[in-house]
Parts: sequence; C-alpha cells; structure tokens
Amino acid sequence: MKNKVLLVLGASSDVGIELIKEIKEQFDYILAHYANETTELTELKKELGDRLILIQGNFLSKEETYKFVENVKNTEKMPTHIVHLPAGKFENIKFSKTNWQTFENNINIALRSLVIILQEFLPIMAKEKYGRIVVMLTSATLNIPPKYLSSYVTTKYALLGLVKALSNEYADKRIRINGVSPSMINTKFLDNIPNLIVEQNALNSPTGKNLSVKDVIPTFKFLLSDNADCITGQNIGITNGNIM
Repeated sequence: MKNKVLLVLGASSDVGIELIKEIKEQFDYILAHYANETTELTELKKELGDRLILIQGNFLSKEETYKFVENVKNTEKMPTHIVHLPAGKFENIKFSKTNWQTFENNINIALRSLVIILQEFLPIMAKEKYGRIVVMLTSATLNIPPKYLSSYVTTKYALLGLVKALSNEYADKRIRINGVSPSMINTKFLDNIPNLIVEQNALNSPTGKNLSVKDVIPTFKFLLSDNADCITGQNIGITNGNIM
C-alpha cells in the first residue's frame, strides 16, 4: 500500500489535537486543517516536522474551501484516511430567535465543506479501493435531542445522512465511512454554553461527569484502523453510561 495519509479537518480543535497526538505513529503523513492556528498545532509541527503539514482553510467561504482542496492536492499527499470534526458555534438559542444565517453558517462549516472535500478525494480512494472516513456527529442523533440547539442538531443529522448514503455507495470499494456520536465533551467548544447547563449534564450522567477528549479518541482510532474493515455506515454512540 502507498503512504498512509491522514487528513484531519478541524485539527485545531481539542479532539483534533489529541487525536493527532495519539495516532501520529500510525501514519506516514498527517494533513492538519485549521481555521485559526493554535499553540498546540505549532508545537506538534515542531515535534513531527515534515510529517505534519498544516493547511489553513475558512470553511465559511465556498471559495476558500475549494482553495483548501487545491492546497491539499498541492502537497501531493493524497488522503487515505479522513476525520471530519468542524462545527459551527454551539449555543443555546430558541428556534424562534435563530436566524437563517446561523443555520447556513453551520451547514457551510460542517456539511458543505465535507461534500466538497469528499467529491475530490472519494473518487481517488475508490480507484485505490481503500479508504477510511470518520465523521464527528453527536449523541443528539441517537435519541431525543436537547432543546435550543436546532441549527446544530439539524446540521449533524444532515451529516449522518451523508454518512449513510456514501457508506452504501462506496462499500464495494473498500471505503469505510462511519459516524461517532459522543455525549457532551469538556472542550472549548462549550465556551458559549452556560456553566449551569454543562454542570447539569454531568450530574444527569450515570458517571457523574461529562466526557473527556480521551474518552472519545479510542473509537476514532479503531474506526481508522484496518480492524474496522467490516464496519461501515454506522453511527456509534459514546454516551457516557447513558442507554440511547
């Protein structure tokens, strides 16, 4: 097999940083997308050198998303594995006070970006008859979703639909496409959520706490591995002890 190349979309997120740290020895190259570079990414670049390639991309812009795809192609390191993490702002807002722009921004960042990127690289994976794609979803797609997150939940369901459709379309090409749906994770993604909600979510969990980033990484690692060759089209919950 050719070089194993992991493309991490949303690599500057807490999950993206931890995933790269945990999986760095399993890939020849890691292409790390970021909207805004972070200290953590800079430090990882110092550690991994040429094996980690940082590529900026603003997924709010369709033109910038296409430019990002061209920059990935210019590295001449074609992805064999893709992890998709980007999401819009996570905020509690009543539907009646949520404008269309909020929906559109979430869709553009999370869904449109993945469609554009996969339309470029899935045909290459299909020709090679190999690929692994893992998409970050949410436990809200497994059961009754929380209130006041309509744009976020809608976008995640759209991503789930894409996972289901493409996993079937590319199954005979040995491309495995799955979703991971965690419960609330303690990350900076929660910065716009009132502390009371975060604390209440932890109290309502059988474990008495919210998930940590390290709780979700093993599932990503497994789905990216060849041990998951018989798994595709799944929406795998990491629900912190809750049955959904």
